[in-house]
Amino acid sequence: MNLLSQLTSSFQKAFEANPAALPRQTGSPILICSPGRVNLIGEHTDYNEGFVLPAAIDKAIYLVVGPRSDNELHFIAHDLNKTYQGSLTDLIPTHTWADYLLGVVSQFQLAGHKVGGFNCVFGGTIPMGSGLSSSAALENGVGFALNELFSLGIERVAMVKLSQRAENEFVGAKVGIMDMFASMMGKADHVIKLDCRSLDYTYAPLRMDGISIVLCDSRVKHSLVTSEYNTRRAQCESGVRFLQTFYPEIKSLRDVTMPMLDQHLRDTEPLIYRRCAYVVQENQRLLDGVSALEVDDIITFGQLMYGSHEGLSHWYEVSCPELDILVEIARQQPGVLGARMMGGGFGGCTINLVREEALGDFENLITKQYKARTGKDTYLHICKIQDGTHLIS
Repeated sequence: MNLLSQLTSSFQKAFEANPAALPRQTGSPILICSPGRVNLIGEHTDYNEGFVLPAAIDKAIYLVVGPRSDNELHFIAHDLNKTYQGSLTDLIPTHTWADYLLGVVSQFQLAGHKVGGFNCVFGGTIPMGSGLSSSAALENGVGFALNELFSLGIERVAMVKLSQRAENEFVGAKVGIMDMFASMMGKADHVIKLDCRSLDYTYAPLRMDGISIVLCDSRVKHSLVTSEYNTRRAQCESGVRFLQTFYPEIKSLRDVTMPMLDQHLRDTEPLIYRRCAYVVQENQRLLDGVSALEVDDIITFGQLMYGSHEGLSHWYEVSCPELDILVEIARQQPGVLGARMMGGGFGGCTINLVREEALGDFENLITKQYKARTGKDTYLHICKIQDGTHLIS
């Protein structure tokens, strides 16, 4: 039985066998696919009002959702074999997985949208702890379901903002908007060039004929990511405040240049300098990467990915030995065009562009060498780019 069939069966057993849990007149529950995301280049730039280049992928959270006749909220986390029961009138953080759903409900209410009670069963194919944004996918899926179930008429970008606020204010993680935006707004066979300041975005076709996106899972849980994420964000904001004494027009690192950093921060605040310099350089790498993709120059794009990893590892210092080793091994393979760590850091996956004829050798060598150097296994996931959050008919 595939995952969607399992979720549907679980929903039927838990709720449709209990007529009191459903409205008097109800159709079938709605089925939603809400994908994870990869980011080709542009990491930790989103909360600095820079650019990112993500895409939605065919690893996703799937939800079966139906309305109730009361104000109760009943959730089943299929993969965890855990349940939650609560009420629309008592939305407080539980410090568990349920907060990703409750936070969205809370934000919809705060925004003035009238929602009712509902039942939800969800599970996914996004590898846990891989940095593919399963939380954003879940939040988007819940928001999309509420919009559909209660005919709220909310535009997609507005739903993205509600998902972000749910994680920022209810869950307590000060994440940027990229993960939610990519999951909701993705388009098959395209990447999204997103301006995280204005939320202006364009789609660019990603011509990947003969090339695969391969994720190599370090099998390291990124347990430091929340605390260190908040620390990096504070360091960037500190650099901006310092530079504003010389350049009052600056609003974020988006407005900063390397000459500004070299003149005012390099010698006085070397740590803050490195953090800020990485972000400024990463924004430029992304713009150079988009220019390369527009002329189908995947070779140059791959080299920029290697540059991104170098910056993340040595300037922003959010990598870990295992991620560095995966990139080192990939760089030795002739069929690999580019590789870097992806996501918040301190574990998770690397993203690799691999020629299809080299996939067998790549998998063989990277699994053997990674095991020999770290004692850990790595799991490979080949991804395709797909549409963002959507109903399944």
